[in-house]
Amino acid sequence: MSKRELVLRALHQQKVERVPVGFWFHFITNEEELRQPIPEVIERNIAGHQTFIAEFQPDFVKLMSDGFFYYPNEQIAQARTIDDLKDIQSIGKEHPWIQQQVALVREQKKHFLEDIAAFYNIFAPATYFKWQLPGGEAQFAEFLLENPELTQHVLNVIAEDISHLVTAVLSQTDIDGIYLSVQNVQDQRISSDIYARFIRSSDLIVLEAANRISANNILHICGYEGATNDLSLYQDYPSAAVNWAVGPEQVSLIEGKNLFDRTVIGGFDNTANSILYHGNQTDIQQATQALLEEAGEIGIILGADCTVPSDTPLEHLQWVREVTYQ
Repeated sequence: MSKRELVLRALHQQKVERVPVGFWFHFITNEEELRQPIPEVIERNIAGHQTFIAEFQPDFVKLMSDGFFYYPNEQIAQARTIDDLKDIQSIGKEHPWIQQQVALVREQKKHFLEDIAAFYNIFAPATYFKWQLPGGEAQFAEFLLENPELTQHVLNVIAEDISHLVTAVLSQTDIDGIYLSVQNVQDQRISSDIYARFIRSSDLIVLEAANRISANNILHICGYEGATNDLSLYQDYPSAAVNWAVGPEQVSLIEGKNLFDRTVIGGFDNTANSILYHGNQTDIQQATQALLEEAGEIGIILGADCTVPSDTPLEHLQWVREVTYQ
């Protein structure tokens, strides 16, 4: 059984020879560089994947979109009020931002040394929206409160563009699926009800576009830097697997397996305070064994809450995988 077959079987809750293991890094750590697809950044992105694949020989790869975090719609970047966006236009399916990401994925995949599954990192429309606003998340929350219907319209326009991106990447390369990162608005004024009424539709536009091409898409409910989420909002989002922050959400792998009724990914804290980062071999392997005993070996992929620190020793990740061979 190839590693790719191993992972795809695990995604669909089929019996596997061993539980797959997957961790991922950002290969670009400067926040500003994450946003702009300049040649130097793209080259470092590709080289980072190449080195990681050669040194760790992963079971699968989450292909990072480092360099493309900025959705290039200048109408949003210049908006001061939500009314400034009432005539927002799509960037179009032929936009270089889309075509350059297709080229990136093709180049990332050239460096695979064996048959492994690959999933491309995509952010939710709300995430691209708030990152582009001058006032960030707080401004996005203000837009939602001021005119939720217009904000929803803007999100859906963004979602159509992200759907063009997803469609292009999945149909013009041979990757297996996308890894869609969603997150509650980290503002106490934005309730779960507001999210469900005005943001949910844009998430589903993207997921449905991905699902039309692939049955192997992963939903990531992002708990990066302590963000918390109402997991029930995403309970019926159509995906093959779900990854969330086990620690911050206080929802274990087995609890999440029961909540989502599909394959779950994760189990390890992804911070520099975690066992995965600073633990010794015994600590890490005991934690791994505990996760397997808790959650079983069907419909499970071991990993972390989110991206792990870039200086996490690869040996620590290998210690996790060693347990799955026992």
